Amino acid sequence: MRSSRNKASRLHAGLAGLALAFACAGAGAAQAQAPAGAGAQPPRSAAAAPQLGELAPDFLGLDRAGRPVKVSDYRGKPVVVSFWAGWCAPCRRELPMLSTLLKSVGREHLQVIAVNLNEPKRDYEDFLRLNPSLELNFVHDAGSAARYYGVRSVPNLFVVDRDGRLVQIHRGYTPEKIEQFVRELAPLLPPQALRKPGG
Repeated sequence: MRSSRNKASRLHAGLAGLALAFACAGAGAAQAQAPAGAGAQPPRSAAAAPQLGELAPDFLGLDRAGRPVKVSDYRGKPVVVSFWAGWCAPCRRELPMLSTLLKSVGREHLQVIAVNLNEPKRDYEDFLRLNPSLELNFVHDAGSAARYYGVRSVPNLFVVDRDGRLVQIHRGYTPEKIEQFVRELAPLLPPQALRKPGG
């Protein structure tokens, strides 16, 4: 009995620490910078989105070296896939928060892949040059990954469990979604990933 109470207590403490780190990122982190001239783009049409519990579409795009990035590359740990664009103001608020989350949890426990949706390569590279502090796995998608995921607008965030199945889908971004996202993500992480920052 005491053992299960201690385990629950550690989980709640870790969850509180993770929520705090993520909330602080929203309150204190600077918004990511957009390249000059970036403007609003219309939503794209897309296929039907995959459903919760289904295997996540594997291909996500190409990394900066031109290598393909796949969800299956990270099997065994949860993966957060965030579709974004440099012209998207909510995306520029979400990306620093995801970067803080990844730093807090550690890449050994979680992978965050930021999929740039169909922007010119030059704009994508300019965004990364202007935001060197964002420690995420950035990939560029010409549109095929977005079609597989049913992405019609950005930001769009998907959480994939250790077995490669979709367990969360969040469309759009508001600060109110942070607590829900953290609550849903925490059970997918090992206990050592849920320590309070600095604890």
